[in-house]
Amino acid sequence: MEQISPRYCRRCLLRDMSEDMLFQSIQTYIDRIPPERKAHRSVVEKRLALCRECDELISGMCRLCGCYVELRAVMKIRGCPRVPARWHREEEGEAE
Repeated sequence: MEQISPRYCRRCLLRDMSEDMLFQSIQTYIDRIPPERKAHRSVVEKRLALCRECDELISGMCRLCGCYVELRAVMKIRGCPRVPARWHREEEGEAE
């Protein structure tokens, strides 16, 4: 029997792929994060747009740190692990 290798989607976010179970699990986790720890929705979308353009994004994950970019992008205290970073963490009281 021929083995089928897994398909990878470069520059795809989890929400763009058909793996609804994983995305739903990540989204449930994100929904439970206290609002004061989350970046503003517009900031998150800007961060994700930058991630989509990055060569290190593969199947919703960052190859540099192994995180799901949708989870990393929603957190105020997280920044891009790339050097130089494509986006930065929010400082206290600051919006990007």
